Amino acid sequence: MPAETNSKPNEEMLLAIINNYPGENRYILSIMQDMQKQFNYLPRQGLEMIALHVDSPFSQVYSMATFYKAFSLVPKGRINFKVCDGTACHIKGSNVIIDQIYKHLGIRPGETTPDGEFSLETVNCIGACALAPAVLANDRVHPKVTSAGIVEIIKSYGGHVDASSK
Repeated sequence: MPAETNSKPNEEMLLAIINNYPGENRYILSIMQDMQKQFNYLPRQGLEMIALHVDSPFSQVYSMATFYKAFSLVPKGRINFKVCDGTACHIKGSNVIIDQIYKHLGIRPGETTPDGEFSLETVNCIGACALAPAVLANDRVHPKVTSAGIVEIIKSYGGHVDASSK
């Protein structure tokens, strides 16, 4: 589960990660992985500091950050729902799960709730086709999710589900 930080990353927090690595280009991805794990996204200031640390253009660091889907340039929620939309999950109703998340949390794929608690994204496959439709909540797999089941999952992570939205 990602680290929970209540404040915006500051220079000291970013340097604590960056200074664990030598100032060489080959460590850019490792630094970004640690930063993503700590803050649940890659802050622009952190990317700028990485570029300075490894003596590379910011554009190179930024292009790496945007190339890999595992990285996010915007903060993700404390709970990040990844709805599998691969063939098996799609056929078994992943679109209904996405609609229910929107109905109850008000977010679409790529969005985060205003309180920063929940994010939603779709992924092409999580390798759990026999469990379709499947949802990852951070790193926990929820198998064979139904329309009612996603409501219970949201509640289990502390999400408020208004009875009038059912």
